[in-house]
Amino acid sequence: MTPTFILILITIYFGILFIISHFVSKKDGGNAAFFSANKNAKWYLVAFGMIGTALSGVTFISVPGQVGSPDVQFKYFQFVLGNAIGFLLIAKVLLPLYYRMHLTSIYGYIEQRLGTVSYKTAATIFLISRTIGSAARLYLVVLVLQRYVFDAFGVPFWVTVLGSLALIFSYTYRGGLKTIIITDTLQTLFLVSSVLFTIYFICTSLDFTFLEAFDAVKNSSYSKIFFYEDVLKSNFFVKQILGGIFVTLAMVGLDQDLMQKNLSCATIGEAQKNMYVFTGIFVMINLFFLSVGALLYIYAEKNGISIPLDAVTGKPRTDLLFPEIAFNHLTLIPAIIFLLGLTAATFATTDSALTALTTSFCVDFLNMDKKIEPDNGKSVRLRHLVHIGFSLLMFAVIIVIFWMNSDSVVTLIFKIAAFTYGPLLGLYAFGLFVKTKTVRNNWVPLICILAPTITFLMSTFSAELFGNYQFAEELIIINGGLTFLGLFLISKPAAGSTRF
Repeated sequence: MTPTFILILITIYFGILFIISHFVSKKDGGNAAFFSANKNAKWYLVAFGMIGTALSGVTFISVPGQVGSPDVQFKYFQFVLGNAIGFLLIAKVLLPLYYRMHLTSIYGYIEQRLGTVSYKTAATIFLISRTIGSAARLYLVVLVLQRYVFDAFGVPFWVTVLGSLALIFSYTYRGGLKTIIITDTLQTLFLVSSVLFTIYFICTSLDFTFLEAFDAVKNSSYSKIFFYEDVLKSNFFVKQILGGIFVTLAMVGLDQDLMQKNLSCATIGEAQKNMYVFTGIFVMINLFFLSVGALLYIYAEKNGISIPLDAVTGKPRTDLLFPEIAFNHLTLIPAIIFLLGLTAATFATTDSALTALTTSFCVDFLNMDKKIEPDNGKSVRLRHLVHIGFSLLMFAVIIVIFWMNSDSVVTLIFKIAAFTYGPLLGLYAFGLFVKTKTVRNNWVPLICILAPTITFLMSTFSAELFGNYQFAEELIIINGGLTFLGLFLISKPAAGSTRF
């Protein structure tokens, strides 16, 4: 598939999104539609659309690429099982709390429970975490587009990044969440269809029936799921399950992005129904992605395909194996399906993140939800400027990641999450479980800096400190625990019992 043809497909794809955005936001481009979709979103659209937001291009490329490592294989599915438990806890514990308090930004809970400084600290942590995480996700796919499309036209990497963010801005700045619920539903359809069709086309290329493909994956050296052998290693089962639970609680339940979609449902019952359906689909689709990874390596072995080299470091980069096979070794139709799935996965995540970042800043720092006329022209124009600002900030972060990172992006994202989302976990845990105390607010930012700093040092020097122990996603538990301990040490008796 030629770069020109790929570019035409991307143009058509975004043309469809622009048309949807135009009609959805034509009658209502105000702040209520942007922040909460006027609280009347259909739960089944939210549930299906959240799949695209939760998975991203990282799941599409990086997760299958990691399968080839002997210490990884299907290890990620242990983490996914932990994710599923975390989603159920969110539905049962956090969603009822958010609905009971009628929140637009979920960090309003921290304001009412712990005070203004704690509230601003929590919102700031989210802004930093989501900006870096979303930039890392978009970076991977822009890297693929650069390698297989824009290098052929002599377009610099930074122009590709800026153009991608400009496209996302152009179809989200008016309708916000109201638009994204519809566009993400379409993008998730592309994503799910893409992974299923990819399995079909690879099986056809290998002359496998589905049952033969299942047996080939099962009997391959790539499909080990549970790792019990060495408690010191990062792939140990208990670490992955616990990490999955707490990363989900932090990155989903305490994250304005995905919770903003849940809060757009009319009732708590619909929001919970959305989470249950979403959880089932999430587990199954991740198992499919891992199966794609095993099939890709089987296909590569059979056809003598090497893992592509990173353009900067010259080292093998597993993130690029899937696009390499899709674009250069399969026929036109599988390549088109791969491209649509990859584009859908990535832009469904990034458009949602930009909307959530804009919402959090406008509500948590500009107090737009509390103003008498939140939808007047001045307020809407200010929201547009905030949306532009976060687009440019994400651009800057992607450029930094481009020059610094050469690892698998899925590893990078969860490293970032462990250090940035841990303080959020500690703040909410203190608010929920220590009812008789509150905190000395001015000390909270210091605690939220010290906890991840200590966690980072523990991780960096784990071999020297803990006898070759390798930290994995459980770092977020340690980070959250240190934050909780710090908050407890600076706490004081509450003036009265808290309701939340």
